[in-house]
Amino acid sequence: MAKPDPTERLEELRDAIRHHEERYYIHNAPEISDEAFDRLLHELEQLEAEHPDLVTTDSPTQRVAGRPIEGFATVEHLVPMLSLDNTYSDEELRAFDERVRKGAGLGGGPVAYVTEMKIDGLSLALTYENGRLVRGATRGDGIRGEEVTANVRTIRAIPLSLRGGVSGRIEVRGEVFLPRKSFERMNQQREDAGEPLFANPRNAAAGTMRNLDPSLVSKRGLSAFIYQLVTASGERPTHSATLSAMSAWGLPVEPHWRRCDGIADVIAFCAEWAEKRRTLEFDTDGVVIKVDDLAIRDRLGVTAKFPRWATAFKFPAERVHTKLLRIDVNVGRTGAVTPYAVLEPVFVSGSTVSMATLHNAEDIARKDIREGDTVVIEKAGDVIPKVVAPIPSLRQENAQPWTMPTTCPECGSTLRRDEEEVVWRCENTSCPARLRRSLEHFASRSAMNIEGLGASLVDQLLAQDLVRDFSDLYRLDAITLENLVVSPKEPRSERAVPRKLGKAGRNVFEQIERSKSNDVSRLIYGLGIRHVGEKAAATLARHLRSMDAILEAPLETLQGIPEIGPVVAQSIRTFVDEPRNRELVAKLKAAGVNMTTSLPEPAVVPAGPLAGKTYVLTGTLATMTREQATEALEQLGAKVGSAVSRKTSCVVYGTDAGSKLEKARQLGVETLDEDQFVALIMKGGQ
Repeated sequence: MAKPDPTERLEELRDAIRHHEERYYIHNAPEISDEAFDRLLHELEQLEAEHPDLVTTDSPTQRVAGRPIEGFATVEHLVPMLSLDNTYSDEELRAFDERVRKGAGLGGGPVAYVTEMKIDGLSLALTYENGRLVRGATRGDGIRGEEVTANVRTIRAIPLSLRGGVSGRIEVRGEVFLPRKSFERMNQQREDAGEPLFANPRNAAAGTMRNLDPSLVSKRGLSAFIYQLVTASGERPTHSATLSAMSAWGLPVEPHWRRCDGIADVIAFCAEWAEKRRTLEFDTDGVVIKVDDLAIRDRLGVTAKFPRWATAFKFPAERVHTKLLRIDVNVGRTGAVTPYAVLEPVFVSGSTVSMATLHNAEDIARKDIREGDTVVIEKAGDVIPKVVAPIPSLRQENAQPWTMPTTCPECGSTLRRDEEEVVWRCENTSCPARLRRSLEHFASRSAMNIEGLGASLVDQLLAQDLVRDFSDLYRLDAITLENLVVSPKEPRSERAVPRKLGKAGRNVFEQIERSKSNDVSRLIYGLGIRHVGEKAAATLARHLRSMDAILEAPLETLQGIPEIGPVVAQSIRTFVDEPRNRELVAKLKAAGVNMTTSLPEPAVVPAGPLAGKTYVLTGTLATMTREQATEALEQLGAKVGSAVSRKTSCVVYGTDAGSKLEKARQLGVETLDEDQFVALIMKGGQ
């Protein structure tokens, strides 16, 4: 007797398992017990093992890959993943509504909006082909992200296939997050294993999605919500209809969204959820407001950073009271010495806080914050804890005003402060605190990109006196690094024992050797010169071509380089005029570190009617991007600056122009609105 065809039973099992996954992971309303679900999954696994030719890529058994992947590829998004502009009050929401009306040319009737909870997680773009998941990618820089398809497939809230016969290629976007219960369970497991704890669910979600082992990702309990359809056939006329359609396809859409008839309904929704947000099973720091009508969205368009048809309303920060035990200071890699508060641990906005920022000594004096005070704590943006104010009525009688220490807590050097700054600094370049953080910066991805040279290894190199400045890194040999004994910082389990680096040490050695051939722009940034970021470092390299030229360039030459203003130029001269810094560069050169650039030379600005003039752009232009406006000005011979001064020839302003326009008017600098600017370009600068 012939065996029955298993195809029908396989499809029944897959459909049933998908249904129960959706009920459990999306709707939080399971219909069967965990034991019954496991039986269905076990039967499917057995049947597929007997008929491997019938296994499909979207089967529930194919969520977890068999082994860790080698790394993440970079992928380009079909449409840029933009950020959202923020609002913080009812007045700002009404101003957003006015901009929408004006920009879209609408009449007096109410605009329909859709309000959604703003998920505090990691943005993802998911691609489906004929209903099957084929790619998942992180937001990255908005233009390019990391492909994390293997990890996405382990998230049970994300369907591997869509319902409803969805055809063609579609892309949806959403947020992956860690529910609070999963976060608490994961941190408990990490504590039991002697591993460092994650600070909050968002960090945990981001760290999990970048893990190279999908089997580990599958154990973390990630979830997701989808909020945008980017491309699809048969596009719907409204966002609310799109959300309903995506939900019908089986995608996880956060259920508390609402269609609001007018800005008053939006404000009421925001006020309602500012009070109720802690009842949710996930972290949220606000509400996203979007124009519902997609045709109106098209008329409004987008800026270089965010869509004009959407905004995020940020909830007021949660505030709590606790005791300030003492005020300590921290030394940064540039020598900046900043105070911080050591607190009695207190739970606020999703995590326990025991330290908070105090900004600077002047801020402490202005607020009259004293050791021993009961203070008000909040998290700025629900992320960074800060001391808002003391409660004087609860102050102890003998509490004294706090004063900034006069010497560095790390090396004992005298602290100094420039007259025009509020920040105190340790000027000792060999200060251990500065060197520790400077080495981490020097090795970072944007600088010399020495993979594996992280904080713990830096601590060991310093503790064993193997490195006293950057150049010492290039005197380390593979044997030394292989035999380097690394001790755990906070051993909390039997597994946390000192060990030799071994092969990892040789890998670090190879990374150090490879970094010698980096472009000099990376070295310039890695040196940690005050005010010199990645862009300024590349600009210096393009114009001066070598480290030797930078060392010898007078202040006037530096100030003449586009986008290198007086402050940055003076900071560079201060750095290169310090003999110890010149000695460091010489030692790096002797060690074989590249001192020249292969970056293309700056484009020659053509002579034109605007030659010799400096223009500054501010606000948002409706008819062109900032890059297009810059290119148009440069083609006419103008220089485009970033700051307004008396030397500025003209300021071009669009909507939402800010302080630059105000400063231009105060200084009597010529200003042009967008219509006047377009006319100038059309007339060839005449």
